[in-house]
This record gives sequence, C-alpha cells and structure tokens, in this order.
Amino acid sequence: MKLRPLALNLALGGMLSTFITTPVFSADAPPQSPLMAQINNGNWLPQNDAQSLSDELYYQDAIHAYITTLPLLNTIGLRDGSEAAFGKGYNILPIWKQRMDSRAVVPTPNGDVIYSMSYLDLKETGPLVVKAPHDVIGMFTDFFQHTITDVGAVGPDRARGGLYLLLPPDYEGPVPQGYFAFKSPTYNVFLFFRTVMAKGEGKPDPAPAVKNAETTRVYPLWDVEKDVKPMQFPDASGKRVNMMYPVDASYWTKLKAFVDYEPLTAIPDATRSALLSIGMVKGKPFNPSPKQTELLNKAVEMAPKMIFARRQLGREDQRQLYYKDRHWENSWAGATAEWMQFGTLDENQRAAFFQIAYSSAAAMVMHTTGAGSKYPFTTHDKEGNFLEGGNTYKLHLPPNPPAALFWAVTAYNVTDGTMPETDQLLPSTNGYYDLPKNQDGSIDIWFGPAKPDGVADNAFIKTIKGRNFLVALRLYGTEDGFYDQTWVPDDLIKTSH
Repeated sequence: MKLRPLALNLALGGMLSTFITTPVFSADAPPQSPLMAQINNGNWLPQNDAQSLSDELYYQDAIHAYITTLPLLNTIGLRDGSEAAFGKGYNILPIWKQRMDSRAVVPTPNGDVIYSMSYLDLKETGPLVVKAPHDVIGMFTDFFQHTITDVGAVGPDRARGGLYLLLPPDYEGPVPQGYFAFKSPTYNVFLFFRTVMAKGEGKPDPAPAVKNAETTRVYPLWDVEKDVKPMQFPDASGKRVNMMYPVDASYWTKLKAFVDYEPLTAIPDATRSALLSIGMVKGKPFNPSPKQTELLNKAVEMAPKMIFARRQLGREDQRQLYYKDRHWENSWAGATAEWMQFGTLDENQRAAFFQIAYSSAAAMVMHTTGAGSKYPFTTHDKEGNFLEGGNTYKLHLPPNPPAALFWAVTAYNVTDGTMPETDQLLPSTNGYYDLPKNQDGSIDIWFGPAKPDGVADNAFIKTIKGRNFLVALRLYGTEDGFYDQTWVPDDLIKTSH
C-alpha cells in the first residue's frame, strides 16, 4: 500500500478522531491487539466512515495516477495538438522555420533553435527508418519520454547523421545491418530534432538550420521505394497551436485509449499499479461510478496544484540549487535523466519537470563537455523574491559563456512553461545577436514590462505585469567552465518597481 501521510492527514482532518482511540490495557481484561484498539475496538467501521475513507483512498490513488502519467499525457498533448494543426503520418514533419514563438502553446519551447517534431506510430507502420541530418541535437523517446536514443554529437552518429531503425516493442523479425537499431518500449515514438541556426547580420539566420532539417527522411523499413510517401515539411511558425496536455476529464479518456492501444508491458509496472487502483486496466471497460468520476475530476484539478506547490516551496534538502550563493536551479535536482536519485525513482521531481517542460535525455544531465546541454533556470531575484513581470530586472552574464555551440536566455510563465504572450513574440535573446558588451566582455540582459532607456532591443525581454515568470539559461555544447563553476551567472537584480 502506498503511504500518503501528509495528503491523507490533511484531507481527513479530525475525522479519524471519531473512531481512533489510544490502546488501553487493563489487568482485568485480556490484552487487545494495538490495531484492534486503533480501529474501532475490533469492529467494522460505521458505514459512512468506511465509505468516506474508501472515497478518500480512491482520490489519493487518482492523484498518484496523475503524477505517474503526466510525462505520458505531456507527449500526447504535443501529438494531438500537432496533428490537429499539421496532419498525421510518418512522412509529415512540422518545422518551425522562423523559430517557435509564443503563438505555440508548448511547455518551455526553445525559440533559439529550429524545431522539428513528429509522432510516429510503429503499430501502424511497422519498423521505421529515420535518416537523421548531420549536426542535429535530438532524440527519439517513447511516449513516457524515456529516451530511446540520443541523436547527434552524443548519439551513435556522432553528429555525422545516419540511418536510425526504430523497432516496435513486440518486433521479433530480422534486424538488417547498417542501421542504428533501437526497439521502442511503446508503439508511439516522439521524434524531436533541433538544428542550430547560423549567425547572420547581427542576428540569427534560421535558413541553414531549416535546410538541414529538411534533409530528414522517414519511411517504413520493408516498403519498396515507389510506395514510400514523399516527405512533407509544413511550416509551423506563426501558427496558433495548442500542444498542452489536457486539464479536464479528457485526461483520463486519453490515458485509457493509450493503455488499450499499447502492449501491456509498455506501461511501467509502478504506473500499471497506480492505474489498477483507479480501475483502469488494458482491455477492460473503464466505467467509474458517478462518485469516482467526481473524484477523478477533482484529482485533475488538484494534482497540478500540488505539483505546483512543491515547485513553489522548493526542496528541503536544496539539492536543486546549482550554486551555494545563487538561486539558479537544476530541473533534474541533481538526478539522472531517468529521474533516479540515490538509486530510486523520484516521481515528484519528474512530475515537477513535466508540468513545465518536455524531453529528458542523458545529454541534458551528464557532464559531456562540448557536446551536451545545460538548462539552469531561476524563479527568484537576488533578494530571494519571486520574479514578477511588473518589475524591471537586470541579468549580468560574465564574459565568454561556456557554450561551444551557443547560449540563450528565455523568459517563461511559471505555471506551465509557456512563453509570455506579449507583442514581443520571442521572449528570448541569444549569442547570435550583436549584443552590447561591457568593457570586460560581459553582457547585461534586461527584463520588464517596458524597455528601459538606452537598452538595446535585443538585450531586452518583455514580461507581463502582475504575473510571475522564470528565466532559463541554455548552454549548448556546455564546457568545463560551467561544470567546474569557474563561470557563474549572476542572480537577477531588481532595478525598479
């Protein structure tokens, strides 16, 4: 049985006191077992109390089911939003050719690379071959966002590009030579490629990155050439598209459809256990009672608030902090890309990440000098106060950020990691811009509802008054200066109200 002391005690309040008593032993009576004394003197509970406790346990199981499946629904939200806007098929690869901006409702999108994202169905197509471009920063993940393999500098192609063969989870056929072959735990596979822009006239030039992305090819392994569908690369830039996970009862209906579609073993054991506790089993009807439906709907409303509250309060052990004297945080809180900490899966930290972000790969966590990537973020200013969009802040970056490829700074909404919706469609800046530098080569970046006098356009990120935000610093091709902490970004300093 899962123990939920805090949530259960808070939810039940004083209700337990009506039938929990302290064991009392008398010399004149035989001793009573502690549990019998604790639970109504060895008798069944009053029927109303039993029903209330059973309902409460179902609700807590639904909360746990949400926490364990959020990475999955995060990916389903991406897929459903994309396919509704751009179409479905192994040959359709939407590319944000003018960069992704706030018109795409996506968790922590990166507007400083060119995104290519698609959703493959190996149950429908069988084994698929993906010709990956050279110098891509990418990955294939299953729909629980477990990395099947990195692609690019830290992948087996070593940034040279190559042919990846994705096999269904139940595939038992021959595996031909010449491919980087991987079996996916789920039929559904997320293809996530990022190609790096070139430096143009004082700003980034996306054209070479788009051209490189469009060399991607996807086709079924066993199809003859004449039957392969030609690739389509719809331009996703400028489109208003909602790719977020559901926040209503459709959370459970989409989850049930996925459970029924995938092999039993595609769902991790712990997750299957959580789903069984709410009555969701592969191939069986999912017919919650009216009361259970009410509790499931309540869980979809309250679980995100619980995860959000944990994010707001931070960890008691403070292991999420990168530095002893700064507020910059690690999204993984020091854990591995598999969300293991001290050899144990950290479900709460994983849920906190997938509430505002997607994709987790070894290259984002490991110290791969010159090839991986790091994403420190902060929600506080130097004084320890939450960042608020009505204030003006300055971020000072020391000279020579340790990023072999490039660096970028972006503002996001704290709730779900979407971009602030202002007339500045890209709340971001990066090293491809000709940013003004201080005498020592350091850079100052400003945040606020209005650009301060004398600040360059490309050194200013607009925020929304009355709304909290976070700032993410991306370092692609992270170098030793970051790992050794010989290069440390300053905290944001509030300069005005």
